[in-house]
Amino acid sequence: MVSLNPLTPSLRFSSFLLILFLCIAGASSSSAPKATKIGQGYRLISVEETSDGGFVGLLQVKKKHKIYGPDIPLLQLYVKHETENRLRVHITDAKKQRWELPYDLLPREKPPALKQTIGRSRKNPIIVSEYSGSELIFSYKADPFGFAVKRKSNGQTLFNSSSSESDPFGELVFKDQYLEISTILPKDASLYGLGENTQPHGIKLYPNDPYTLYTTDISAINLNADLYGSHPVYMDLRNVGGEPSAHAVLLLNSNGMDVFYRGTSLTYKVIGGVFDFYFFAGPSPLDVVDQYTSLIGRPAPMPYWSFGFHQCRWGYHNLSVVEDVVENYKKAQIPLDVIWNDDDHMDGHKDFTLNPVNYPRPKLLAFLDRIHKIGMKYIVIIDPGIGVNSSYGVYQRGLANDVFIKYEGEPYLAQVWPGAVNFPDFLNPKTVAWWGDEIRRFHELVPVDGLWIDMNEASNFCSGKCKIPKGKQCPSGSGPGWICCLDCKNITKTRWDDPPYKINASGIQVPVGYKTIATSAVHYNGVLEYDAHSIYGFSQSVATHKALQGLQGKRPFILSRSTYVGSGKYSAHWTGDNKGTWEDLKYSISTMLNFGIFGVPMVGSDICGFYPSPTEELCNRWIEVGAFYPFSRDHANFYSPRQELYQWKSVAESARNALGIRYKILPYLYTLNYEAHKTGAPIARPLFFSFPSYTECYGLSTQFLLGSSLMVSPVLEQGKTQVKALFPPGTWYSFLDLTHTIVSKDGVYVTLDAPLHVVNVHLYQNTILPIQQGGLISKEARMTPFTLIVTFPSGASEGQAKGKLYLDNDEQPEMQLGNGYSTYVEFSATVKQGSVKIWSQVQEGKFALDQSLVIEKLTVVGLGGSGGAPSAIELDGKPVAGVSNVEFSTQEHVYHMESQGDGVKKSVMVEVKGLKIPVGKNFVMNWKMGIL
Repeated sequence: MVSLNPLTPSLRFSSFLLILFLCIAGASSSSAPKATKIGQGYRLISVEETSDGGFVGLLQVKKKHKIYGPDIPLLQLYVKHETENRLRVHITDAKKQRWELPYDLLPREKPPALKQTIGRSRKNPIIVSEYSGSELIFSYKADPFGFAVKRKSNGQTLFNSSSSESDPFGELVFKDQYLEISTILPKDASLYGLGENTQPHGIKLYPNDPYTLYTTDISAINLNADLYGSHPVYMDLRNVGGEPSAHAVLLLNSNGMDVFYRGTSLTYKVIGGVFDFYFFAGPSPLDVVDQYTSLIGRPAPMPYWSFGFHQCRWGYHNLSVVEDVVENYKKAQIPLDVIWNDDDHMDGHKDFTLNPVNYPRPKLLAFLDRIHKIGMKYIVIIDPGIGVNSSYGVYQRGLANDVFIKYEGEPYLAQVWPGAVNFPDFLNPKTVAWWGDEIRRFHELVPVDGLWIDMNEASNFCSGKCKIPKGKQCPSGSGPGWICCLDCKNITKTRWDDPPYKINASGIQVPVGYKTIATSAVHYNGVLEYDAHSIYGFSQSVATHKALQGLQGKRPFILSRSTYVGSGKYSAHWTGDNKGTWEDLKYSISTMLNFGIFGVPMVGSDICGFYPSPTEELCNRWIEVGAFYPFSRDHANFYSPRQELYQWKSVAESARNALGIRYKILPYLYTLNYEAHKTGAPIARPLFFSFPSYTECYGLSTQFLLGSSLMVSPVLEQGKTQVKALFPPGTWYSFLDLTHTIVSKDGVYVTLDAPLHVVNVHLYQNTILPIQQGGLISKEARMTPFTLIVTFPSGASEGQAKGKLYLDNDEQPEMQLGNGYSTYVEFSATVKQGSVKIWSQVQEGKFALDQSLVIEKLTVVGLGGSGGAPSAIELDGKPVAGVSNVEFSTQEHVYHMESQGDGVKKSVMVEVKGLKIPVGKNFVMNWKMGIL
């Protein structure tokens, strides 16, 4: 089931000694180790062009060293500009195939076969050479071999692996179980990424903090530790002479690794695989994510309802409790779209089963029929561990199909919630087919609307080689379910279980097989768990997505805890077991923003914290942040008091306010979902995505943007009723009252009032934001009339604004135009010499017309003028004057006292109500302002 991980300090450690070790080692483990230079690197002994436009070279080790094992004597170097803005540098053993991320799991170009390069060398190798593409230049020196990647436009060095004596790192190292390479960095580079981890210093990478990548079930409350996902990619944002540019570096390697960032250098230490680097030229942050997701896979299209609010808890003991939760949300008038079950619905914690007493199928089906009729959805959890049970059909069919990971020829035995389990091997095509069939069978039993795949790092309550104990029940049925009760012994006999280099696993250098599958266990085709460990959750996401999409042909919704490069193509993510603390609330923002960079834009944290119980004040403030997570879900632990949003009157009020905003902006969030699917653009973004020239926001981790222009500035500290928020240059309008204006000429911090039930949301200039009237469920909210909010720079005599709207029936597997099930609208507006013009260009209008969707209201802010009434008002060339129900009003803007708006001409907000403009048809509306 979800949650309590064996490494959660206050709850999940099964070992007192490990708790003690954490306490003692916590501080010391965060410091960077002493630099040790290993060997003298390699020399380039040959280079030649390839038929695909790249080149290959041979690298020969200069002097062998035995530290961490023998060096691989001969390496193949392959370099290619794969696109105008993507460069690949691939280094592997020249004589022997090594483990790489399977090409069928993450489709990409294959490097040339090894045999092409063996035995070819030049007596006079090229000492310095360059290989130029459209945006990037690859250069190298031969002895010792080092390479650099430069930006063609300005010559800026983005990556440089060469080492000097004064550097804290050495030359390239390539051994069977230890790979090392480094790059020099400028001091003022701002780096982001290298996750998943909880970063106490904010979104920017912090020098000498540890960054270990190895999928691990330890709770998100563990700082600077390897958590549930592995994303070996970073974005580098620089501002040189006022010119910002961003690029990204991906090391496509699934083996465990430590990455040491020292501020002026970055060093990878990897325990297997190959060096497979991809460099993405940018130069804007949005360009970087576009280029990155074009390689790893575009984010999955999410159904409209998934942007509604979700409620979950581990501990909904029976169906009547779930029914009460749904009813109480309705009574409290708090929006709710999706109700979830953790493993309470299962029979003995077993996947794809129902508890016949607490969740009897006839009553559950009747409940689902009721909520489905009003548009609500139901999602349940499944874990990868399949209970070893002779009467359990899922297990028996799995055995018959030989789908489990093996150890010494037998299915590897572990323990999770059902007790003894075997783990499906999702690298095996037979397993994928079996998994799909089990999901089909379960869907016939219970028509769920999505699946939550958890514990897929993979988590194991035991370590080593285990067997089921004789003469005792395991688990006993009393006490914590996460205590290992199998008979186990450590496995240290192979170099896979005890590698020569110890990554900082779990933040304390535990063995790589600790509380997971033994790393010497074997997958399909002889693949070692040692190599495939960090892609387990990813491979399960791929199999689950295939199963759900094949089930009904509808768009799947999958929530996965463990993620890897490319997971966003298949699943959403939540940030795992957090704590109900102010610190965890703050950390959630950085983790959310990181996952947008990783190509997993549908992300959020457990609102109000997973455990222990939050204070009432904290839960108020958390929903004011969580209402703006792309994935917005309240989730709590079995052992915590109830924390549904209606449990406190004050929290219910904050929820109505914050979720009230969310349900109004659902069309905007859904359009951002469409943009994410097409270009990878994150839904929630750091401010520097929209303001890359404004260096003040490079490290900002307490505010965030939805899309390019809606800024959330929440209260993140106890007892505060004000928030100091940064406003990048331009005009910002309060979403709660669009007449309230902040003009920031050069960027300014403003102290905003933030009473308990208020969250500050501001809309940037030059935007057209389509909103609806909201409601208690997205199905109803999405049918209400639209308002277009148009924002011009305050008082500007000339200005323009743009916006977009994507609509579809959200059942189709793909988000695309041309199928009659979707509509795309581009909105534009200009103001010039007192004339205002607003118009739309519609593509595929049929869907919006069939839904009878209309624009009822236009709100235009920032218009220069003294409050005179608009005149000469026309809609599609026809005068509006005298048309019944259409009303115009103007209201002057109020400037915040800390705003830099002094001297700005007076400006007004104009509202046009009573319209009935079909969303599915082009329109043009224009008028002249009053006295300027």
